[in-house]
Order: sequence, then C-alpha cells, then structure tokens
Amino acid sequence: MTEIDEGFFDADERFEEYAEEAFDALPPDLRAQMSNVEIVVEAEPPGGRPLLGLYQGVPLTRRGSYYSGALPDKITIYRGPLERLYGHDPEALRRQVRRVVLHEIAHHFGISDERLIEIDRY
Repeated sequence: MTEIDEGFFDADERFEEYAEEAFDALPPDLRAQMSNVEIVVEAEPPGGRPLLGLYQGVPLTRRGSYYSGALPDKITIYRGPLERLYGHDPEALRRQVRRVVLHEIAHHFGISDERLIEIDRY
C-alpha cells in the first residue's frame, strides 16, 4: 500500500496537494503495480546532502522470493530544498514536486538515473 505521511504537511497544505497530485497523475495501472512502498515528506535531507528526493529500498525489478516480509521501500521528498528553490512561484513548485515524486517512483520501478538521463527524464 502506498501512503503519504501528512505529518510534515500541516505547515504547508499546498505542498501536500502537490505531492498527492503527482502520485495521482500516474496511470492507474502503474499505481496498481507499486508495491510495499510509502511516500513521506521530510523537512530536510540527511547531513545537509543536496537532495530534493530519495528512494530507499529494493526496486520492483530486483525483488525475488526472498523479498517476502521486507520493510516498505521509502520515497522521501524534501520540502525545505524544494521550497527554497521554487517556493517563490507556486506553479514552479508544483511542477518540481511532481518531477521529484515521479523521479523517485521511477527508481521504485528499477529505472536508474543513467536511464532517466538517456530518455531525457532526469
């Protein structure tokens, strides 16, 4: 099941809306294929790393019978950097949140950064 942790959204409801819109924009068949992953929003990336989002887990393409009972994969969207970069323009922020959510979902499906660059989706 896919969830969006709303704990960090209370301060900025539009950010929640943008992240949910990005997830909802996926075709229903792709959403149905997502498995054992949750989407959360955190204020800042760990250790000051220059990240807008992060996928942590085992991509669908690498899961085997050993995967049973595993903890959920985690897609983290970092609100602080996105707001600092794009918060001055609500439409730009909406587009960038969507881009980051979809980028991290691509990793869940096993698509690497290199492949995203090749297909001009990085």
